Amino acid sequence: MLAQIGVVPDQVIPAEIGETPRKGELPRPYAERLAREKALSVAAPGCLTLAADTVVAVGRRILGKASSAEQARACLSLLSGRRHHVLTAITLIAPNGSASHRISDTSVIFARLTDKDITEYIETNEWEGKAGGYAIQGRAAAFVRAISGSYSGVVGLPLYETTQLLKGNKARGSAPRTPLWPEAPDPR
Repeated sequence: MLAQIGVVPDQVIPAEIGETPRKGELPRPYAERLAREKALSVAAPGCLTLAADTVVAVGRRILGKASSAEQARACLSLLSGRRHHVLTAITLIAPNGSASHRISDTSVIFARLTDKDITEYIETNEWEGKAGGYAIQGRAAAFVRAISGSYSGVVGLPLYETTQLLKGNKARGSAPRTPLWPEAPDPR
């Protein structure tokens, strides 16, 4: 997705963090925490680090990444005929250790799904590892009655917000905002 905005990362490092919501944690703070923790887990002084996390929420309920056909079926049954929110949080850590954050909140309305719709979708395996048990960029696009917000945010990286973070970092010259390393050198 970064290539769409002309960004080619030097490397992609999967973040190994626990993704279990904390007791009473709401969807927005949960997405923000995971993006921040992912960035921190792979960041290094002198490097620009970008991390994101996408959460599907129905009200205050967080729908995690489906890890089984049964979980995907439960998610799709819950989303059927309903509005839900897809929250994608982004954290950018500048070379000097300063951190910036953005979040995209997109409203998605699904059509009513029949058992056949759900079964046929599950058979595609597109749901595997996807928040809410679906991938909008695949066959689940046929389930979307309406969307208000960032399509790319639903896919997993809101490109407008990401571009704004990167431009802001360049404009500031990586000036410290939220320092992560106590002795980060001033790049100017």
